[in-house]
Amino acid sequence: MSVPDYMQCAEDHQTLLVVVQPVGIVSEENFFRIYRRICAVSQLSVRDSQRALFIRYRHHYPPENNEWGDLQTHRKVVGLITITDCFSAKDWPQTFEKFHVQKEIYGATLYDSRLFVFGLQGDVAEQPRPDVAFYPSYEDCDSVEKRIEDFIESLFIVLESKRLDRATDKSGDKIPLLCVPFEKKDFVGLDTDSRHYKKRCQGRMRKHVGDLCLQAGMLQDALVHYHMSVELLRSVNDFLWLGAALEGLCSASVIHHYPGGTGGKTGARRLQGSSLPSEAANRHRPGAQEVLIDPGALTTNGINPDTSTEIGRTKNCLSPEDIIDKYKEAISYYSKYKNAGVIELEACVKAVRVLAIQKRGMEASEFLQNAVYINLRQLSEEEKIQRYSILSELYELIGFHRKSAFFKRVAAMQCVAPSIAEPGWRACYKLLLETLPGYSLSLDPKDFNKGTHRGWAAVQMRLLHELVYASRRMGNPALSVRHLSFLLQTMLDFLSDQEKKDVTQSLENYTSKCPGTMELITLPDGLTLPPVPFTKLPIVRCVKLLSLPASLRPQKVKSLLGQNMSIKSPFIYSPIIAHTRGEEHGKKIDFQWVQGDVCEVQLMVYNPMPFELRVENMGLLTSGVEFESLPAALSLPAESGLYPVTLVGVPQTTGMITVNGYHTTVFGVFSDCLLDNLPGVKTSGSTVEVIPALPRLQISTSLPRSAHSLQPSSGDEISTNVSVQLYNGETQQLTITLENIGLEPLEQLEVTSKLLTTKEKLYGDLLSWRLEETLVQFPLQPGKVAIFTINIKAKLDFSCQENLLQDLSDDGISVSGFPLSSPFRQVVRPRVENRPTNPAESSKTGDLSHLKTLEAILNFKYSGGPGQVDGYYRNLALGLHVEVEPSVFFTRVSTLPATSTRQCHLLLDVFNSTEHELTVCARSNAELVLHAGECQRLAIQVDKFDFESVPEPPGEKGQFASPKQLEEERQEACGLEISSKLDIRWRIPSLKRSGEASVEGLLNQLVLEHLQLAPLQWDVLVDGQLCDCEVATACQVGDPVSLEVRLTNRSPRSVGPFALTVVPFQDHQNGVHNYNLHDVISFVGSSTFYLDAVQPSGQSACLGALLFLYTGDFFLHIRFHEDSKSKELPPSWFCLPSVHLRALEAQA
Repeated sequence: MSVPDYMQCAEDHQTLLVVVQPVGIVSEENFFRIYRRICAVSQLSVRDSQRALFIRYRHHYPPENNEWGDLQTHRKVVGLITITDCFSAKDWPQTFEKFHVQKEIYGATLYDSRLFVFGLQGDVAEQPRPDVAFYPSYEDCDSVEKRIEDFIESLFIVLESKRLDRATDKSGDKIPLLCVPFEKKDFVGLDTDSRHYKKRCQGRMRKHVGDLCLQAGMLQDALVHYHMSVELLRSVNDFLWLGAALEGLCSASVIHHYPGGTGGKTGARRLQGSSLPSEAANRHRPGAQEVLIDPGALTTNGINPDTSTEIGRTKNCLSPEDIIDKYKEAISYYSKYKNAGVIELEACVKAVRVLAIQKRGMEASEFLQNAVYINLRQLSEEEKIQRYSILSELYELIGFHRKSAFFKRVAAMQCVAPSIAEPGWRACYKLLLETLPGYSLSLDPKDFNKGTHRGWAAVQMRLLHELVYASRRMGNPALSVRHLSFLLQTMLDFLSDQEKKDVTQSLENYTSKCPGTMELITLPDGLTLPPVPFTKLPIVRCVKLLSLPASLRPQKVKSLLGQNMSIKSPFIYSPIIAHTRGEEHGKKIDFQWVQGDVCEVQLMVYNPMPFELRVENMGLLTSGVEFESLPAALSLPAESGLYPVTLVGVPQTTGMITVNGYHTTVFGVFSDCLLDNLPGVKTSGSTVEVIPALPRLQISTSLPRSAHSLQPSSGDEISTNVSVQLYNGETQQLTITLENIGLEPLEQLEVTSKLLTTKEKLYGDLLSWRLEETLVQFPLQPGKVAIFTINIKAKLDFSCQENLLQDLSDDGISVSGFPLSSPFRQVVRPRVENRPTNPAESSKTGDLSHLKTLEAILNFKYSGGPGQVDGYYRNLALGLHVEVEPSVFFTRVSTLPATSTRQCHLLLDVFNSTEHELTVCARSNAELVLHAGECQRLAIQVDKFDFESVPEPPGEKGQFASPKQLEEERQEACGLEISSKLDIRWRIPSLKRSGEASVEGLLNQLVLEHLQLAPLQWDVLVDGQLCDCEVATACQVGDPVSLEVRLTNRSPRSVGPFALTVVPFQDHQNGVHNYNLHDVISFVGSSTFYLDAVQPSGQSACLGALLFLYTGDFFLHIRFHEDSKSKELPPSWFCLPSVHLRALEAQA
């Protein structure tokens, strides 16, 4: 016997072998349609008995295997069923002849046979025949199963008769010697009368009867015969048949212990319509059903048909452990015979199946290892494939998955062996796929993202390479690309640098003919290959959604109640609310994108490959909102570190958009990489709100861009920075062009400014504008332009920083009270060679020409289109960097009294700190020309100021301000009023630049007091006319001159009473005053005047008269009497004008 049956199992020993074959030409489809229906009748309960008959069908069986039927009767073909097509009566004789020829092949062993004829109708078909069944067609054959049952019953009748004949043989001692084919020549010439020969015959016949009993469903009888056969054959060392007897004993015991079978679903043996024997409950208990055999009870021929008398001494059913031991012993006996290799191999397979049920994998592996080394005849390639496949299935059965995969792979390689004329690449590929689980390989790349790598990477890479090659030889390039992509993605960490280059080069060659896609690949057997996205080419470590630039970032108009609460709760804080907010924050980002604007997502990537990696068509994968992705292409250097990549796109609709991942094209393979499948990726959230479209404002200015970048403390981002250089006090006009570069109309615009924190004191507003002229041009349609004008006025402190006081003498400029090394002297007398070359040094030494800086932000808040309807706007910030260069300094401020009590002289020492000639003028005064670095005094006659009319600070501010702050604010207000009245302006003719100079911040309290009108206003009237010291009042000698002193109380309090004395004197213009004028002037009445108390806003007057006796110029000095009332008031309140009188001769 040379053809093994690898599907055999222990319970096959109780089956009858029936061969089903076609006669003549029968289509394969029709044949197997009937064959499957025949195979459905695989067991039959015997009538009037609890026994069952099991049938094993084969459509192909080697005749040489039939010759071993005496050794094991389940190998003997006892039934033949043939299927044929016959459509005419004249073909019937020939068809029937072929049926007889077919029977002759197995004729020696056949119990019965049947011929199924399809297509023949008429007289021939109507003739009843026991061994022939006629059917009009393959569709009209309902009675096939019934005829098969009848056929099996006929087989049982013959089997039962043979069993009884063998068991009750009365031919004396002449028991025939049963032989296997290779033994026949060895028994020629043996002494047939010897006791040894008779025992051999008895043992073999006893074993044969045991086989017949097992097939006939008499399990207990079979066990008894097998035991007796083992004892007989062991005594004569008939090892081959002893092994067969032991194997029969094992098979019967297996059937007893495992009624469900050991061959899986195909080997299941269950009784139909009958109950199991009563002893079935004890079948799994070792040592159950003990049967004692009495050797003396044998008949003369060694066969006793009645086994009931043999109960008593020996176990008739092996325990599960003993079954394996007996299998080992039987196999060891088989191994002694070279021609019994097939028997030995099949016995190993049966033992393995039993051990698999017993969960004894290690012992089963020993049997399989023995089966591997059993030498059979020269096997064909197909037989080798079958052998390795079965070995693989058996290893899988006992849990040796990697060993199973090894033999499956050997079978796959055998399919494409060089000796095969037409290699079976499809079969090879199918077998290779089946090896994947054994090597811990899955075709789903998601399985490789979970934890550490499982399995041997080197073996897995070899297997994947073989899959690639097999799929290419199959003519399926898409399959090759998928497997090679899988290899590169999952085994990247285990590939050497050279292997990475080779694999990528091969992949590019494949994808040039068939690009890789993200579609499922379905194989003919239904297996689907999932797509393989290249999440490691490049590797992404961080994904961050970027907010729009500051100039495009949308902001929500705040409601009257403030920001909308995301979670309504009466509690200020709740841990539950805080936890919920944290969860929401992890999913949704706190900024918005705008419909129609380009949005950005930043990825931190790096290239793990040892060569430059080119990534093409890299874009975003989104959901929730219609999104136009703008793909990018990048080239990453070899083994680069983290590299930022920005992917952009434009949302076309509004709503919530989720960034699910990105797509790439690398080496010709298109990949969709989802963030959920990327291990170790950090993301701050992937869902953002897209709001309706807003206009886009672009501004351009008439000023150059600034190199300084403003850093506002509030965190505002500035889109554009411009710079301008002004002289202190200069005003320059800034023209801003507003252009709507978006797609929505610009309907609303608000402009605000903010001065950044600075140490410089700024007087007045730095920026001023009139927005109404610009808003006339709104709404601003897309592409349209509007002009906006802003005045920049830099007015800083004009006082000298070092507070250096300078006095001017008659010879021009002189500096008193300072050492020769004073830096101010260098400023006053500038020389190029003496100027510090380092600006930092110059500022340290008090250089008056250093620049000062002002920084401001101009905010354009604008909106329009659908976004305005939803309450959104944009804010565009323009940074303004103003460098203020000193123009003039006021180094000293003082006052001199004027001839009128309501006026005074303001003396300003003006210093030109520029490098150009400069002119200064105040009101209508003549211009004062100052050369570079020159200082001159400017005298301005001014009317005194009524500071009581200066408005007070606002109530709320004044309520909480300190007295010091209130005083400072009052001084600033006074200074502003004085500056506006003085209107001091400077001009640089060479540069055609001009500005104003302010005395704000220069005037101390003393100067302010000198410039302030006294609260008590004193007027002196001579002959009813107010006296002005600058003009002498004429009077005649000898005529009395009336004198009136009038007081107006402008203070908030009541003053007086006062006493005043009028003292006349003469000024000789040499510093000598003559008060001894009793002979020159005479008072009409008293020289002392009395004024009663004067209420606030009230007025009082006193009258007197003078008489001049001689001509001349006279002055009147009015002096107050010192009393308690006058001492309570400041001296400045008693400022009376000097009275100049000129006495003339009386006219005739």
